[in-house]
Amino acid sequence: MRISKLFTACVLTSALLASSVANAEEEQSYLAGFTSKVNQGFFNIGTGFIELPKNIVNISKEQNIFVGLTWGTLRGVGHTVSRTLVGVAELLSSPIPSDDFITPPYVWERFSEDTRYFGLHYPGYWTHYGPLDNGK
Repeated sequence: MRISKLFTACVLTSALLASSVANAEEEQSYLAGFTSKVNQGFFNIGTGFIELPKNIVNISKEQNIFVGLTWGTLRGVGHTVSRTLVGVAELLSSPIPSDDFITPPYVWERFSEDTRYFGLHYPGYWTHYGPLDNGK
């Protein structure tokens, strides 16, 4: 009787260990996505204010300093609020796997690129896409 209990315990233990190995790739990709969204959320909340000088500089380079100081400031304030709110949304929805909400994911990446939300480029924005993105 004791040998059959020991055998049953060994079989169940090996089955449990084998099933966790089979799902290791899914758990790692889920964990990587989770930590990526948490990092993006924290950094976008904390550094969203960098959108203000980013938009002023980018529009001043493409148009002129007057347009950069007026339209760039207005657009920068809008992007600051938007990036901060997207950071909160990324932080709250981090357990749920989804696509990126914002491109580029961090404000300091591809600094000359226009910030886009949910992969869309809205008309009226004067800066260009960065060299790594090609507008897609």
